[in-house]
Amino acid sequence: MSRKVLSVVVILLLAALALGGCGEKAPAGPAPAAGEEKATQPEEQVHIGIMQIVEHPSLDAMRRGFMDFLAEHGYQEGKNVAYDYANAQGDMATAQTIAKQFVAQGVDLILAIATPTAQAAVNATRDRPDIPVVFTGITDPVAAGLVKSLEEPGGNATGMTDMIPVEKDLELVKKFRPEARRVGYLYNAGEVNSEVVLNIAREVAPKLGLEIVPASVTNSSEVKQAAESLVGRVDAVFIATDNTVVSALDSVLQVVEKNKIPLIMGDADSVRRGGLATYGIDYYKMGYQTGAMALRILQGADPATTPVEALEDLDFVINLQAAARQGVEVSEELRQQADELIQ
Repeated sequence: MSRKVLSVVVILLLAALALGGCGEKAPAGPAPAAGEEKATQPEEQVHIGIMQIVEHPSLDAMRRGFMDFLAEHGYQEGKNVAYDYANAQGDMATAQTIAKQFVAQGVDLILAIATPTAQAAVNATRDRPDIPVVFTGITDPVAAGLVKSLEEPGGNATGMTDMIPVEKDLELVKKFRPEARRVGYLYNAGEVNSEVVLNIAREVAPKLGLEIVPASVTNSSEVKQAAESLVGRVDAVFIATDNTVVSALDSVLQVVEKNKIPLIMGDADSVRRGGLATYGIDYYKMGYQTGAMALRILQGADPATTPVEALEDLDFVINLQAAARQGVEVSEELRQQADELIQ
């Protein structure tokens, strides 16, 4: 074989080896769909706007639970997720402004905590249905105009309802004060969630031998006066998930403790703050579950077909210190039934 022919053979062999090496580096199967890795631990930063109508422990707990879930599932603040948090200070006009700002920024998702902020977020995104709204702490999403139905929301919003067991909470009035006949209901008439609970309470109260005595407010500064208006007229007070009233709970506690009136709450956090008892929701757990819903939507789930969810487990919580301050004796039977006893 001549040197010229040998050189050609060598070149051909080297080329074949090179091509073979390239073949070994080729993927064995189809490439993963775009966005699969990003969905579980996004390389690009995700921008989430968080709206809250007021600050109080229940709403704060939902926000904390939401962020904790996402952090545990790869969304690290400052690394691949950025949160913009805004508090509307109880003002609907401010909530609307916040929602419009989030839309203008083009956030990837809006978390709306409580009914008024959820309404503002849904209204602000009517022309931007590509921005999903995940709400939490909503008593009646259908009545609030947020979804068409709980099973098929039908738009760009879904989330969690915190509808409380109104009848079970009113039953507590009789368990702690059997002779009770009239129950005061403190609420903001501007909150759809509170109107919904009031209507339910009026419906179920007669079955328990009770009458509901409503006292409405328009802002937190009116709460103490409204509570005082119930003194001498009611045997107990019931506060559901009204954001305006719960944000001013300390004012109510002053009145009920001074006048030895049992205070039944719609959530566990408010009992821990000084309410007597509740069959209520753990709002941290609700926020955590809301985070799971948000993750599915960030991964591509359609809010329109993602059913509204609710917590299955309710906590029976009794605050024994509050009972003493409100002039209530707690039987051993009720102590044994409680999921949580606050000493």
